[in-house]
Amino acid sequence: MKKFINKIFSYVIIFLVIFPASMEAYPIDGFVRTGIKRLLRLERIEKGEIKDKLPPTGALLRTEDIKLSLLDHTLDQFPTIDAGLDGQLQKLFPNLHESYSVALLDYSDPENIRYAERQANRGFQPGSVGKLAVVTGLFCELEDLYPDDFQARINLLKNKKVRAGYWAIPNIHTVPFFNPDNNKLDKRLLVEGDVFSLFEWVDHMLSVSSNGAASVVWREIILMRHFGDDYPQLDEKTAEAYFSETSRKELSDIAVHVVNQPLRDLGIGEDEWRLGTFFTRGATNKVPPQGGSIGTPRGMLKWLWALESGRIIDKESSLEIKRLMYMTDRRIRYAANPALSEAAVYFKSGSLYKCKEEPGYTCEKYKGNVNNYMNSVAMIEFPGGRKYMVALMTNVLRKNSNSDHNALASRIDQLIK
Repeated sequence: MKKFINKIFSYVIIFLVIFPASMEAYPIDGFVRTGIKRLLRLERIEKGEIKDKLPPTGALLRTEDIKLSLLDHTLDQFPTIDAGLDGQLQKLFPNLHESYSVALLDYSDPENIRYAERQANRGFQPGSVGKLAVVTGLFCELEDLYPDDFQARINLLKNKKVRAGYWAIPNIHTVPFFNPDNNKLDKRLLVEGDVFSLFEWVDHMLSVSSNGAASVVWREIILMRHFGDDYPQLDEKTAEAYFSETSRKELSDIAVHVVNQPLRDLGIGEDEWRLGTFFTRGATNKVPPQGGSIGTPRGMLKWLWALESGRIIDKESSLEIKRLMYMTDRRIRYAANPALSEAAVYFKSGSLYKCKEEPGYTCEKYKGNVNNYMNSVAMIEFPGGRKYMVALMTNVLRKNSNSDHNALASRIDQLIK
């Protein structure tokens, strides 16, 4: 996102967008626990009270069905490359662009973990995948607020309501507004006056990849760090006074610390994954960017490994984040391949492209000629026990790589089979 603020020369046309990564996460039966209203709508669809299409079979797990598979198999260090799996992985790329970079871990048998990679230390702009760093920082601050009471953390997420403000502006992704009284669903862009619970802001950030929601959640993490025990009762006027009266340098330092230090605590290096810029211009006008953002497949896979091992803050936090990544509606890109329809998919992806003038070239979505990033992280779990995680990052110029990502999902699944 640092490129969002780069100097724009008059002879260059820049088109920079972080596109939606996944659609509708969290198990359908999660409304009572979370208060996320769109889940109530999905629940009513499932019961036949609202006429609409049900999610794929793999998206119908209950909350209690989602578990962490590697709690008893935490390794002291990241797995070494399995020669057999690695050899098969390399064969998938003879006709694909040289930028294709992948980290793959098969944990179908926790006693026989297999790892393979291709250019896994290559750095990319992570785009919306970086929102996973934001949710990690959030659960870190929640643990600091309530170190011995996880239910209190959930209660705060469910009951604390905050207004979007200028932090959410501008934004390009619509978010769902469901009215339980008349079953009406509207989808529109956020405006400054919109109010949601923290849980719903997080859901908007991950499920429809709202940049505005991501900036709001990141703002609240900073406020949790500064106000500590006073945060649950914090009002908007006091919060805005803090941002107005604190130096921009101090705000920037705090902002990058609260989302990056939890990654360092997991053993993910600064050059493997870091987040340096808010997701909206409204937010960056208040909190300056710092250090840029970068991600690598290995860094992303380390995060997935930590999640499945229950090491992101604690077991309860890891499980809650996994629920927030569970896709319960339309699947896109990598996750959309029919081969995965029976599988539970825990997913986040994002795209970012940038264009300049070029003879014979017309700038289009996902077809940037300066940068054209498309990234996905996914955990795939089949009912029969096949389980694996993938971090895929590419930068193929002038081409929408969606179909290639989709096809690769099927090939990797066959490889794991």
